[in-house]
Amino acid sequence: MLTGKQKRFLRAMGSERQPELMVGKGEITAGLVAQAIECLTVRELVKGRVLPNCLMEPQEVATELADQTDAELVQIIGRNFLLYRRAEEPIIKLP
Repeated sequence: MLTGKQKRFLRAMGSERQPELMVGKGEITAGLVAQAIECLTVRELVKGRVLPNCLMEPQEVATELADQTDAELVQIIGRNFLLYRRAEEPIIKLP
């Protein structure tokens, strides 16, 4: 579980990033989950965007992806969300 200070730190890092995951009308597929797991393994912090043609709400998409990837949901702003999962050898040094 992340503390408030850690979430603020991750949100600041995430504001500089471009979305790496795009969720469209295909919604959450096995390929998208695999891509999210790969991104989380390499980078620890992943930014995603729910496109307007997706039938699911951004909150639903973000929480379901977080559950399926064993990640923590850091933030949802509009259609963008941030996921974080600590690696075995952490890249990001949390406060």
